[in-house]
Amino acid sequence: MRAWAVLVALSASTFFYVTLETLPIGLLPEIAENLGTTTSAVGLLVTAYGLMVVAATIPLTRLTTGWRRGRLLVALLLVSTVATVLSAFAPAYPALLAARVVTALSQALFWAVVTPAAAAMFRPAMRGRAISILYGGSSTGPLLGVPAGTWLGQQFGWQAPFLALAALGLAISAVLVTLMPDIAPGSSDAERGWAPDARRYRRLVIAVAVMVTGAFTAFTCISPFLTGATGISVPAVGAVLLVRGVAGLAGVIVAGFLPARHAGRTMAVLVGVQALALAVQFAGSGVPAIAITAVAVSGFVLSAMTAVLAVMVLEVAPGSTDMAAAGSSTAFNVGITAGALIGSQVLAGGGVRSSALLAAAITVVALLPALQLKSGIGPRSEPERPLGISHSS
Repeated sequence: MRAWAVLVALSASTFFYVTLETLPIGLLPEIAENLGTTTSAVGLLVTAYGLMVVAATIPLTRLTTGWRRGRLLVALLLVSTVATVLSAFAPAYPALLAARVVTALSQALFWAVVTPAAAAMFRPAMRGRAISILYGGSSTGPLLGVPAGTWLGQQFGWQAPFLALAALGLAISAVLVTLMPDIAPGSSDAERGWAPDARRYRRLVIAVAVMVTGAFTAFTCISPFLTGATGISVPAVGAVLLVRGVAGLAGVIVAGFLPARHAGRTMAVLVGVQALALAVQFAGSGVPAIAITAVAVSGFVLSAMTAVLAVMVLEVAPGSTDMAAAGSSTAFNVGITAGALIGSQVLAGGGVRSSALLAAAITVVALLPALQLKSGIGPRSEPERPLGISHSS
């Protein structure tokens, strides 16, 4: 039960970080007005955050190799909690930007270590399901965290959701300090891939970077696409995004029930389905039911991919799983940044409808490395129960 309680806390921590990263998007006017700056400058808080994660993930992971992961996760959460409080009380834009940079550095390392740390608490046969629960929190962030934070900020000031997230971070830290096993470095088989393969790992990283680029090329343009190409009213866009978020949560759950030995095949299927969904979104843009269904399928696929990616890292990591997770996290964030840049250029050119077709074409490029990810045999068969952790008391 301790292992499952810690897993829920770690899932909440993924919710914490995803919500914290994207929260300013819903509060652009409020933050800009309060700090006497522009909405575009506030928007840079998210862009700079993402770029910092890309730049810092691998160096910070390498620097902390050999640290006890339980203690490191607690330290990262506490750093983010303090930085979030400082964000809420920032007297001016530069102070808020500095606090966000500190939070981004914490998140950069967090994504590299949280998956191996969670996997180490469970036997191989249960790790896929455990990772699904872990990443369920990150899927719930856009679904519940950002809308709730936006509402809270609009009602009580933009500082309120930051303080609420700080309280959540403190609570999660308390659970981890109390219950998380202090597993010594080198004592868990989750620290190394069970079928290490440098070539497959490189193909995985390339496939993920390109697939996410395609996904975010379309997602960056989603609101104007729905209102301009599909003819959906502006108030209804929020409902469509909610449907997409629910589909994403379902994708993570479904991925947790897929056998680890089929992760490579599953990744290839997900890439293909995303390409097809984006193509259908383009072709059926004039029919709301078709366009909305395609958007929901894209959300399902992208979220399912995050869980499958984590399982594949545990499989093919050519060295430590921490460093492999750092590489895959960097690839994911490179895709987000590149997709947002391409999408913004499409918007500037006025070709909103073509954004889905371009995103589909980019995704097709990811098929070549994805089709070469066929998994070998699965991890050794073990009873499907979490590891006992009483030894760490």
